[in-house]
Amino acid sequence: MTTAEKRTRVLIVDDSAYMRKVLEELIRTDPKLEVVGQAKDGREAITMAQSLQPDVMTMDINMPRMDGLEATQHIMTQNPRPILIVSSESRQGAASALRALELGAIDFVTKPSSGIDLDMKNVREELLSKLKMAAKVRVVRTAALHDLSAAVESKSQTPSTKEMGISESRLSLVMIAASTGGPATLMRLMPRFPKDFPAAVVLIQHMPATFTSQLSLQLSEVAAIRVKEAEANEALRPGTFYVCPGSHHLRISLTGRVKLDDGPRISGYRPCADVAFESAAAYGGANVVGVVLTGMGNDGARGVQAIKSVRGSVLAQDEATSVIFGMPAEAIRTGAVDQVVGIDEMYPAIEKYVESICRQMQPIGSR
Repeated sequence: MTTAEKRTRVLIVDDSAYMRKVLEELIRTDPKLEVVGQAKDGREAITMAQSLQPDVMTMDINMPRMDGLEATQHIMTQNPRPILIVSSESRQGAASALRALELGAIDFVTKPSSGIDLDMKNVREELLSKLKMAAKVRVVRTAALHDLSAAVESKSQTPSTKEMGISESRLSLVMIAASTGGPATLMRLMPRFPKDFPAAVVLIQHMPATFTSQLSLQLSEVAAIRVKEAEANEALRPGTFYVCPGSHHLRISLTGRVKLDDGPRISGYRPCADVAFESAAAYGGANVVGVVLTGMGNDGARGVQAIKSVRGSVLAQDEATSVIFGMPAEAIRTGAVDQVVGIDEMYPAIEKYVESICRQMQPIGSR
């Protein structure tokens, strides 16, 4: 390896000596990575992050003296470093990992649930790829936490469905795709949706099922709009934000109902945004707004083309506010994106398109 190919420097943080050893062994299998230190709790992590200035850190959550959440918050406010959470897939682990993402962590890798005999080799590929990806992210100093409740109170006064004269049989639909960086981005976006938002909103977020269930709960804490995990065969309703279960693909039927299936990954994803977007286009036509937020990969690129082909509208998050500009960039590259905006301008843009749909909406069968 030449000097031009400088290795990515990793700091491991975990209270388990066994887990630190396993992580180090896995990381050392990649010649582009090197372990520069190990910390056994949050306090050591803060000290070593300052002295070693690693390119990226792995962070456990449950540790003595100072846990991973407090350490992440301190590091991201005082000495920002890219942080990859290594968490269990339990409900408690999912809740903590999502809180860490809100605090500025880049992504997470789930620990296998086999107790003391953890076989981390099952997540080797994911761990190594996410470490290298996270190291490239330009992190910024964050505030401790935004006052999200105030944002809810100052939500936009979008006319209600009833005021717009829209019947549920002519439903408008907002489809959102997100991956890496999605949870923290959504926490900024969610408070803007009013209770009587005159469209149904469907989120496809790449993460395991336990995490999407918890994400629904955490989004509902800051939202005025109703938030729920999508259920099979339920009819979509305006004023509701549906989160696709991480264990399933989601499709919209031609009658406006949720269809879920736990089939294999499609193009490497489950849930797959392309599948959801394409079915939404078939159902809603020009009544659909597609939104592609931060994320790694190209999921959504095929879907936005389907939405555009039926005269729907498409938005993509800009590079400056994306944690990872992969998915938005791929969507933009298709030529199907109508507008590229920062996350703070995303809701007004969505609102504008939905209001236009509500004014012009015609029964789907009469187009």
